[in-house]
Amino acid sequence: MLLPIAEVLTQEEVNQFRAHIDNAPWQDGKLSAGSQASFVKSNQQLDDSNEITQSLSNTLLHRLQTHPTFVSATLPFKFYPPKFNRYQNNGSYGLHVDSSIMTTPNQETIRTDISATLFLTDPDEYEGGELMIETQYGAQEVKLNAGDLIVYPSTSLHEVKPVTKGSRISAFLWVQSLVKNSQQREILFELDQSIQVLTMDRGADDTEVRRLSGVYHNSVRQWSEC
Repeated sequence: MLLPIAEVLTQEEVNQFRAHIDNAPWQDGKLSAGSQASFVKSNQQLDDSNEITQSLSNTLLHRLQTHPTFVSATLPFKFYPPKFNRYQNNGSYGLHVDSSIMTTPNQETIRTDISATLFLTDPDEYEGGELMIETQYGAQEVKLNAGDLIVYPSTSLHEVKPVTKGSRISAFLWVQSLVKNSQQREILFELDQSIQVLTMDRGADDTEVRRLSGVYHNSVRQWSEC
């Protein structure tokens, strides 16, 4: 599932993030790349050990943990905390698949089921820099407004096209889901979204709303890994 989520951060919050980022130290993105990815990666990342980076990462993580659409789509079990990158001067990240297993800064091992990118620059601030994701329907190019998030399977081949003008700043993270199977997650997401709409229309005490809620929770119970 390729899912854009609008306004995860407001414009005011984006401006606050950007102001802090301007005062944080950047380093070569290859330092965090795997052995194969390092050959196709040309960008910068904020130093993860810096207090500013950690504060921004924690703020964004808390927002996502409480965002109803993000939680519904990903059913998060574990997170690799958000990191921040910058592409400029023809910087790019060639076609690659994210590592299947990662170790968090807290030395916790996670399986990367879902990748997510939060855009912190608007499309008119830079040229190029599209996030291209291979899907079963062909390649999809993504270039969202600042504050918007894209969620996609970590199994997907993807790349960031060269940024030929300006700077593209983003946050990115990974999720290990309670439900490993992507098709099952998509079914649960669609079911949950329908339940939410019906609840607003009919109320939580409606017989069919309760019935569908039971189907949803019993499906999660059957498919989850915890």
